[in-house]
Amino acid sequence: MNNGMNAVRIEPYKAQEKWKMENNKPNEHDITEVVAQQSASKPSGENGVMMVINHSKVHPPFSVLWATVLYCAEFICASVLTSMYHKTDDVVWMGLTITFMLVPSVLTQLTLTFVHRDLGRDRPLVLFMHLLQMGPIIRCIEALIVYCQAGKKEEPYVTISRKIKLKHGKGLGPAFECEIGHSERKLAVHRNAFKRTAVIQAFLGSTPQLTLQLYATIQEKYVLPTRLALMIISMISIVYGALVCSVLAIQIKYDDYKVRMKPAAYLCMILWRGLEIATRITTLVLFSTTLTVWVVLVGLTNLFIFFFQPWVEFWARRASLPENIEKNFSKLGTTVVLCMVTFLYACINIFCWSAVQLDLADHDLVEKQPRWRSLAVYYTLRFMENVTLTVLWYHFKSDFYEYVCTPLLVVQLIVCYGLAVIFMLIFHQFCHPCRRLFHYNVEDCLQCSCCWRKKQLQPLEDHDHGPQENAPPDLTNHLTDRETDIVDDIMEAA
Repeated sequence: MNNGMNAVRIEPYKAQEKWKMENNKPNEHDITEVVAQQSASKPSGENGVMMVINHSKVHPPFSVLWATVLYCAEFICASVLTSMYHKTDDVVWMGLTITFMLVPSVLTQLTLTFVHRDLGRDRPLVLFMHLLQMGPIIRCIEALIVYCQAGKKEEPYVTISRKIKLKHGKGLGPAFECEIGHSERKLAVHRNAFKRTAVIQAFLGSTPQLTLQLYATIQEKYVLPTRLALMIISMISIVYGALVCSVLAIQIKYDDYKVRMKPAAYLCMILWRGLEIATRITTLVLFSTTLTVWVVLVGLTNLFIFFFQPWVEFWARRASLPENIEKNFSKLGTTVVLCMVTFLYACINIFCWSAVQLDLADHDLVEKQPRWRSLAVYYTLRFMENVTLTVLWYHFKSDFYEYVCTPLLVVQLIVCYGLAVIFMLIFHQFCHPCRRLFHYNVEDCLQCSCCWRKKQLQPLEDHDHGPQENAPPDLTNHLTDRETDIVDDIMEAA
């Protein structure tokens, strides 16, 4: 077997032994004895594997249930609001509300069908539910049925997952292996599918929906209860989608490690993402109420920059398209999928940091090394853009805002975005689960140039040894000693 950093592989003789163990129904003592024998026969120094753990506990699919509730709540509120617009003959608001309700819904159905590969299977009821835009409901029911049936009968594992356990933010010893059963595998597919749909729903549906309803509220100068409920649900959906983006980015970049997000990290991310998105949407809406034509130019400029930036880097490196994204895809199909991914990436970056940098030549489509320079450039330019748009709105505002303390509103928008940046820095410095694996952290990037030169003059071996003496205290080490399941749903707390 390869070392702990390589891909997962099942050895044939080990699979046969485990199959015999499953059929004979060994007790816990027998399993422990077999594991000890395997560890003794193959020391961790040779293959980098510490032990094999047999898990039988399956965690509830809370993330699937939460994403389904958000989808249904937003769809119902948008439908009720559309009927109200129809009664009052608000054709423009009604048409845009229907558009921002149906487009992400259709994309959600296509995503769920594609991930579960239903087109090649005989499942007419499921496909009919997708045609009725009720795909997430039937998928959630399927996930709950799989969870309720899990553990009621013995089943052979389908694969082995190999991870390196993190303790105090550092890789702890050799890798360990865990078995993945059929039920765990099915639930993992459902969770992954709903994570993708949550991102699509958030940034292709909820974000434009919230922007539209806030703009309509300001223009009509009154708040409808249904419209307010839709804005609140849309804001929750956007923040949840941003959290999914952040967690997925961490999972992809540190795929070889057992990553667990702590409540403090989730709280910090919620404050970071909530302030960032709320400030950005409010700035765009206020600017659009004064300079409507120019906000279209601002939006299209942002969209084109973030859409073509990964492609320009791809062409500059003269790279080739990644293979095996989907076995049945041709080069044209692969290009279409990459364009859709790039479009979603651009839509996310218009409103908040996407937490990843696309690499269209890589199979995972994501750069594994964090680039602090890109993060700093993004937030610097976004802060300058928000301040510019706010100042222009303040200069050209209409008479309606005379009843509002506009200078205080401008200061609040600037301060809130600054707080979002501060919470982002706190997360990466203290709450990121893999912060000790960073080559440089926020503290290093914020040091003065003199201290930076002194640090560069230190011997290279001192720089590579462990954490620094002045490293921040680990705020989450009180939970690191607890053994957890390898397919732990890290999105359940979000």
